[in-house]
Amino acid sequence: MPAVRTIACRCLCIPLLMAYSMIHLAAQSPASPEYEVKAVFLFNFTQFIQWPPGSFPADQAPLVIGIIGDDPFGPYLKETVLGEKVNGHVIIVKHYERMEEIKTCHILFVNLPATDLDQAAESLKGRNTLTVSDAPDFLQHGGMIRFFKKNNKIQLQINLESTKEANLVVSSKLLRLAEIYSPVKNN
Repeated sequence: MPAVRTIACRCLCIPLLMAYSMIHLAAQSPASPEYEVKAVFLFNFTQFIQWPPGSFPADQAPLVIGIIGDDPFGPYLKETVLGEKVNGHVIIVKHYERMEEIKTCHILFVNLPATDLDQAAESLKGRNTLTVSDAPDFLQHGGMIRFFKKNNKIQLQINLESTKEANLVVSSKLLRLAEIYSPVKNN
């Protein structure tokens, strides 16, 4: 009799778990094609940015791609980096609600209101974190890479001053694909 109950319980539990999974997946908004492209860019940045040795707390520590603010990628960013490694570091994705939560993060996609960009830049000073966003004035606030659309294609703009301040080395291959941001200095 106990075996019959176990089988009956399994038969009832499996459809319930499947239904829960379907509801959970449906609740996750899929990424737009634009953010699927941006997710691939974030993954590719791991190949074209050199972090200083002290950026990783241990030899086998993961390379962390973080998102602060609303997550526009849906499950796509995690799917993009699943099982990937760079220089022996497994790539993982973390989501942060507040800047104070960020400990070790190598690439941070900043999806915050414009009013919070200065505070975000200030809290990351002295860290080896590549900051990326698609906010129009992101680079003026100390951001490093900005996505923008031109001729219906995703383009990059890089603030080299900010990357140098973070001790990050940007590959010349990546620089060839991007516009270099130059802040306008007032005399």
